[in-house]
Amino acid sequence: MSSKIRTARMRRVTAAIACCSVIVAAAAVESATAPARAGAAGAAACSASNLQIWYGLGEGGGTAGHYYAPLEFSNIGHRTCTLYGYPGVVPYGSGGKQVGLPAGRYVRPHATVTLAPGATAHALLIEDDWGALCTKAVHAAGFKVYAPGQTRATEFYLPFDTCAHVGTTVVEPVRSGVGIPGYTIV
Repeated sequence: MSSKIRTARMRRVTAAIACCSVIVAAAAVESATAPARAGAAGAAACSASNLQIWYGLGEGGGTAGHYYAPLEFSNIGHRTCTLYGYPGVVPYGSGGKQVGLPAGRYVRPHATVTLAPGATAHALLIEDDWGALCTKAVHAAGFKVYAPGQTRATEFYLPFDTCAHVGTTVVEPVRSGVGIPGYTIV
């Protein structure tokens, strides 16, 4: 075989390898940066009937003007289920009606959380000092918390003050594991 033919073949092989490397690298970057949505094979989204939502009371955590507390989501069902995204959190007044604005979202990358029976996941709730955001507070009796994708809420009686027209709470997406008051932070 002549050296020209050998050189031409080597160039084609080298180009093919380089092309494949670029495609594989692009696929790896895409899969690493795309949010994961698929849970355990065959696992359905968690429903309100197979979740127990609880407020991670304790010392909590905080910084100047902020208080952090985990919202916990425990699978009390008999089958594995998944959660994806942000819980809904709405302050309510003494009559059960909404006061103030729903919690905003602390936007950050997130993935599907798979909960085996008995497992718990958490989302961090961040409450801001109303006095730094508005001049007159409205009194809230507590929070209504909706699991991601659900329309039935769990109510928490936890009196606090908030603003009527300015959001004072934000919530992070659901993450695996139990949130630990005072240690689970942004």
